[in-house]
Amino acid sequence: MLYVRDILNKIKWTKDLKKVTIWYIHRGALHNTKMISGDEITSIRSSFLETPTATIPYHRIIKVLYGDEVMFNRWNIGSKHKQL
Repeated sequence: MLYVRDILNKIKWTKDLKKVTIWYIHRGALHNTKMISGDEITSIRSSFLETPTATIPYHRIIKVLYGDEVMFNRWNIGSKHKQL
């Protein structure tokens, strides 16, 4: 199983992080979810990622898209992840 941090680091070092879209749980937002693009990420830490306006723990991340490809989907965890 690939973890969100591993997926983001692999994209950061081998592809283009700017093509990433991240959906995450944000209480109080519409439908309790928010979305950020990869160019907003300032740091990928051991248990969270940072943006200029937020610190997002990995356990709140729902989905990671690279372009139109789903790289991580928490609600479909049993399926095989796409190769990067």
